Amino acid sequence: MTRTVGEIADLVLDRAAGAARFVVAIAGPPGSGKSTLADALHAELAGRGETSAVLPMDGFHMDNGILEERGLLKRKGAPETFDVRGFLDIVTAVRRGGEEVLVPVFDRAREIAIASARPISPETRFILAEGNYLLLDEAPWTRLAPLFDLTIFVGPTYAVLEERLRQRWIHYGLDEEAIRWKLYGNDLPNGERICNGSRPADVMLEVFEQP
Repeated sequence: MTRTVGEIADLVLDRAAGAARFVVAIAGPPGSGKSTLADALHAELAGRGETSAVLPMDGFHMDNGILEERGLLKRKGAPETFDVRGFLDIVTAVRRGGEEVLVPVFDRAREIAIASARPISPETRFILAEGNYLLLDEAPWTRLAPLFDLTIFVGPTYAVLEERLRQRWIHYGLDEEAIRWKLYGNDLPNGERICNGSRPADVMLEVFEQP
């Protein structure tokens, strides 16, 4: 299914009628366009006079030092390499509202998460959480389920994901050997795990179109 950002915003506003705080989960495999959709939806809501904030799951990557100690550095980006409890705590605090919440942001160029890098105001109505594993039907990720008011899954075809991810790593200056490992040793296996093991979403998209 394809929907425009405007159509998705219509659905969000309809579902959120009367709610002071509404949390949307945007999930999907690496390279699916989750962050692009989250940013586009944020802009669309702003254009309609609504307040929103993007909450990226990537800010909860475990530090490289911890991953190295655990033998997981090469698998960075797999479900086991995230601070799920920390993410759960932040989403719970954001959903509760009533106070400012500072959230971390991932710097992909340096491969590190920066703590307290983005504030979410108590007046912000819509929280757009985005990340690979928000709907993963595996513990401890299943603990997130009650925190989302609306769920969206973006899942392009394997070929589209493969090309998008290749271009991502070319952009970051990786050589062909490193790109091959990133694609077939980590990103695409993670993507298959997400596509095959996620709970059904309220909205299932193959791609989305700008209005």
